[in-house]
Amino acid sequence: MSESVKGFAKEGLPKPKNGAGRDLKAAITVGVALGALVLASIYFAPWGWYGLVSLAVAVATWEVWSRLSENGYVIPGIILILGGQAMVWLSWPFGPSGVVAAFVTSVLVLMFSRLFVNGRFVAPTNYLRDTAIGIFVLVWIPLFGSFAAQLSLVSTEKISPGLFIITFMLCVIASDVGGYAAGVMFGSHPMAPAVSPKKSLEGFAGSVVLGSIAGILCVTLLLDDAWWLGLSLGFGLVICATLGDLVESQFKREIGIKDMSNLLPGHGGLMDRMDGLLPSAMVTWLILSLIGS
Repeated sequence: MSESVKGFAKEGLPKPKNGAGRDLKAAITVGVALGALVLASIYFAPWGWYGLVSLAVAVATWEVWSRLSENGYVIPGIILILGGQAMVWLSWPFGPSGVVAAFVTSVLVLMFSRLFVNGRFVAPTNYLRDTAIGIFVLVWIPLFGSFAAQLSLVSTEKISPGLFIITFMLCVIASDVGGYAAGVMFGSHPMAPAVSPKKSLEGFAGSVVLGSIAGILCVTLLLDDAWWLGLSLGFGLVICATLGDLVESQFKREIGIKDMSNLLPGHGGLMDRMDGLLPSAMVTWLILSLIGS
């Protein structure tokens, strides 16, 4: 190929406006491994899926609790982890009622135990702050995670639970890919610079477009239902996932960290991958339950 043709080919390609911001090789390798793990858990659903979700919830809770403890918050981690497991697993036999019962019990135990963290004769310090952040963690990770687990219980006579889980995962992936690609290639207008300077309106638009397309295709082709339900799923999922990203960004900004951990090369911590997935699981369960009812 001549130099002029090479130059034309290079000039004809759009140039990214922003850097990738991560080790793409490591990120892709880990992403593929996580995808294989998810597919294996779906095959053995509901046991496999519940096991994977419960493990992810436990690890993410441990990551967040560890970072909080390092920054002076005094919260009984065992209550967060055991309470979270109760929320996930009780959702199987009892549905949302089991989740609520486990959540309320966990909150009560947290509130009462935090009173006596220094013993009976020493008044607790920062009680309101630490109790409030503990309840926040219970909502943020295991409460939202329980709705992801319950996706394996949604089914119809013709459609297996696995297809509902696959729909959820494909929409999440589409939202992430659309937002990442559009943000890298075209991102120039910050969406919420005070919270997350790198998140752009262009990236959000990419998430909306690709996430909505994925929702429509999955609901019509895999679940054999109305396209507008797929559009509602895709759009609602993107909104919740984006807000989830912003919440974690503000959380990390306030305690002064970049990643929740270094557990996943190229990604950071497990919670760094689940920040948008957890809140979007709720809206996904709500819409897909309408299809499965």
